[in-house]
Amino acid sequence: MCGIVGVLDRTGGAVSPVSIRRMSDQIIHRGPDDSGLFTDGPVGLGHRRLSIIDLSAAGHQPLATADGRYVMVYNGEVYNFQELRVELESLGWQFHSSTDSEVVLKAYAQWGKDSLGRFNGMFAFAVWDKLEKTLFLARDRYGIKPLYYATVAGKFLFGSEIKALMGHPSFSSEIDVEGLLEYFTFQNFLSDRTLHKGVKLLPAGCCMSIELGRSGETGVLSRYWDYHFEEPEQPLDDQEYIEELDRLFQQAVRRQLVADVDVGSYLSGGMDSGSITAIAAKELPYMRTFTCGFDMSSASGMELGFDERREAEHMSYLFKTEHYEMVLKAGDMERIMPKLVWHLEEPRVGQSYPNFYAAQLAGKFGKVVLSGAGGDEMFGGYPWRYYRAVVNDDFEHYIDKYYDYWQRLIPNGMMKKVFAPVWDQVKHVSTRDIFRDVFSTHSASLCRPEDYVNHSLYFEAKTFLHGLLVVEDKISMAHSLETRVPFLDNDLVDFAMKVPTRLKLGHLSDVVRINENEPGSKTAKYFQKTKDGKLLLRQMMQRHVPREVSEREKQGFSAPDASWFKGESIDYVKRKICHGQADIYQYMDRNVVQALVDDHLEGRENRRLLIWSLINAEKWCEQFGAGKSRVSE
Repeated sequence: MCGIVGVLDRTGGAVSPVSIRRMSDQIIHRGPDDSGLFTDGPVGLGHRRLSIIDLSAAGHQPLATADGRYVMVYNGEVYNFQELRVELESLGWQFHSSTDSEVVLKAYAQWGKDSLGRFNGMFAFAVWDKLEKTLFLARDRYGIKPLYYATVAGKFLFGSEIKALMGHPSFSSEIDVEGLLEYFTFQNFLSDRTLHKGVKLLPAGCCMSIELGRSGETGVLSRYWDYHFEEPEQPLDDQEYIEELDRLFQQAVRRQLVADVDVGSYLSGGMDSGSITAIAAKELPYMRTFTCGFDMSSASGMELGFDERREAEHMSYLFKTEHYEMVLKAGDMERIMPKLVWHLEEPRVGQSYPNFYAAQLAGKFGKVVLSGAGGDEMFGGYPWRYYRAVVNDDFEHYIDKYYDYWQRLIPNGMMKKVFAPVWDQVKHVSTRDIFRDVFSTHSASLCRPEDYVNHSLYFEAKTFLHGLLVVEDKISMAHSLETRVPFLDNDLVDFAMKVPTRLKLGHLSDVVRINENEPGSKTAKYFQKTKDGKLLLRQMMQRHVPREVSEREKQGFSAPDASWFKGESIDYVKRKICHGQADIYQYMDRNVVQALVDDHLEGRENRRLLIWSLINAEKWCEQFGAGKSRVSE
């Protein structure tokens, strides 16, 4: 696991090693163990290494083939590298290290772009082809590892983080107001935009080729893989699905234990992280687990159940792990925000500061941690979302209903008022079209209730899960920590996409009937049910975790911020966003925003996500906005 940077001067000018070093130094937290750079006329590559596999100097990067044609910088872990190495050796390739990076380089040299389909893991890498004068970039199927790029003054810049681009003297940070509109619609970016003007994120499952000297385009972008959720034409017996899921799940966890350093695991009170820990603890001589809990002194309502330390401690006892936990209080968000925003670089889904603290804890004890991310999106963990979209109607109506649901922060009807100061610059942006573009490859003829659920699973894997993965990468690598996600093993994902909807969600036929004949409030009970998701996964997990865990209602990892924002943290909220000098009011109307915030502070509406997003955006403006000083940790 590492950090990569690079420059291709498309005008043919020589790249300065000093610039590459400055870019690389911006992301030293991603790889404090080693660094390296390569320059050859118009190309420069830089690398920061976090040593996980083969800790020797043989893992130094940039890495070149023996003939010098291909030079690579690589970030990630390809878990099936040993099998690929055997195949490559049979084709005549020789190896000088035990690293997966050498396998990735020689696989690309052997198979080119087709090598991407052979990799089972997480990665972002760049290869310079000295013969063809072409730079090749690639990102893993699911987007676990990020890769950003921008073109400035004829120079193509790329890096694992945006701050790497900021290390180049030609780059200056400026807010993308169209991106701001997209973020405050979805609390995420569904497109390849970021909040930094001109900076894009290479889409998951995509690669790009940039030729030296070719003008008029950034590069040739192509997709090599995509999700495809569908109902099987000839479904297996239910028991066969359980057995195959158990086999693939255990295989996925074991695959991702490969390392020459200790591997730990996050352990919440839920079944996803619990089951991963259960399998891993059987394979490792000892294992550390990590939980982040919350002080519930001032919490109320449904937030009273957010602290899962007791359940996590019980599973640690059962699995005999060495367990560590920390407790967050209301003031901890304020303390961490400068570091958090610097490392996140752009706001995305969720209130991520508890995850930052969890990564900080895990990073004190090792370099690798397992996470349960992906289980919900692959196996239907959010039934209240899918049920809203189950209709016997046309596809565009489905898009409209789901689009309305995913306006998480500010609904369309208020956009003109909220963004009045910059409305002329953003009024042409259609966030509905941005939403619709996610489904560009989907057939409008697939309109059964099961098809609508599969459309929704696709959308959430492409957008919501992707946002979570980008956030997780940033907050873990901030602490020189590699997060692995066994639920996103290739074989397990391929299986999950073909599991019948009836084995993921309960009560689907009842929801369809009510939506058809009794619209209105009677569907609410199905939107509230949280045990109806991941049915197949729950059945299988009973083999590995206690029944009370596998049958527990679904809840996310979140602090009781709704209570804290109108209680212990109210002064902080007011200091940051309840005054006319806040930077965000260059782009948003203060009076309209204040009215929305007051709804929460005075107990009329729960707008915790909006308040978090406003604070996050304000801190972003302070650290990254035009004319602002750069504030690092």
